[in-house]
Amino acid sequence: MKTELDTLATALYVKTDDLLKASPHLAPWRPAVGIAPQLTDAELVTLAMMQAMLGFTSEARWLRHARSHLQQLFPYLPKQPGYNKRLRKAAGLLRRVTRLLATETSVWGDDVWVVDSTPVECGRSRETVKRSDLAGWAEYGYCASHSRFFWGLRLHLVCTLQGLPVAFALTGAKADERETLLDLLAAEPGLVAARPAQTLIGDKNYFGRNFEHQLAEQDIQLLRPACKGEPERPGAPLFKPLRQIIESVNETFKGQLNLEQHRGRTPGGVVARVMQRILAMTAAIWHKDHTGQPVLRSLTAYDH
Repeated sequence: MKTELDTLATALYVKTDDLLKASPHLAPWRPAVGIAPQLTDAELVTLAMMQAMLGFTSEARWLRHARSHLQQLFPYLPKQPGYNKRLRKAAGLLRRVTRLLATETSVWGDDVWVVDSTPVECGRSRETVKRSDLAGWAEYGYCASHSRFFWGLRLHLVCTLQGLPVAFALTGAKADERETLLDLLAAEPGLVAARPAQTLIGDKNYFGRNFEHQLAEQDIQLLRPACKGEPERPGAPLFKPLRQIIESVNETFKGQLNLEQHRGRTPGGVVARVMQRILAMTAAIWHKDHTGQPVLRSLTAYDH
């Protein structure tokens, strides 16, 4: 039986294949002389998106499922080590496809963004922390919303009111959210240049006179709740409903896309797995936008 996910997968495959035909340099590097992979890069991107959308955190279990249920879409499937290796090498391609899809939605140019960060836990036991390849990047941090400490990273996310990811970064758990946001904007000046008088909604962590001044210099108006001792700030009645949007997006990443069960053990592995989930979210919004569906960020139609 054909599902909404099959339709999305076909559309994503065609879009990625067209992109790689027009810009072959975007494909992961491989020697000019050698055997061409049986699973194409466009198929790999599609397979990665479907894994995240269906909630498979184990690559071995996902490939067993794909062999049993998705042979009509993927005539050849690699073994788990080969899939893992290619997925890590394709992180840059996943990011490029994600951006392409985002820019082709009607909400890409929205004049209101919301910003937040969410923990990406990478280990719990002391032994895991001591021997992990993520040591030096992952670190101990505190999650205020759940009142707990964790060891790992933070995903910093800027998105539209419809939940479309616009910019994102993975940092250590203690990274300053304000500095990370400024770095994100500096890395892609075209994002702000194309959106004069942009409004940015954040929580109380995005405070500071110098920080707000740097945003104002880029023609960005920051709306956030007042900190203790501050007078009420403009737009206060809007904060609660609009803040719930970014919280809902984070919950989608963690609840439906299993962000906290990423199973990444190396920097490259974590990046690839986080990119899978951001691609899945973006692809769903892109497909819903192009098919005229009213609620863009719901993944329910694609998770089965």
